[in-house]
Amino acid sequence: MGRISERTCIGCRRVVPASELVRLAAPDGRVALAIRRGGAAMLRQGRGAWLHPTQDCVNAAVKQRAFGRAFRGKVDALDPVRLLSEVSVAPGVSSHEQGESL
Repeated sequence: MGRISERTCIGCRRVVPASELVRLAAPDGRVALAIRRGGAAMLRQGRGAWLHPTQDCVNAAVKQRAFGRAFRGKVDALDPVRLLSEVSVAPGVSSHEQGESL
């Protein structure tokens, strides 16, 4: 049986299966959902961060300035409402499509 990949949510800091989280990237300093389509990685995806697609975790990550730490640099000012609307469409996206390493 295969190993289940686990990741840490940058909002609540819980370690959970990657399938419960969405992967984010910050190409050019703008935080966005990182999705792989057809096996090809998003261009210039770079470092990633994992987050539960919930209001509480998005708010906690913004409040704790977790994005700057996760991406090891400055990120554009975050709009939690925009970010939540973007990540809330992701639960139907498989973790492999989100960029999970196999």
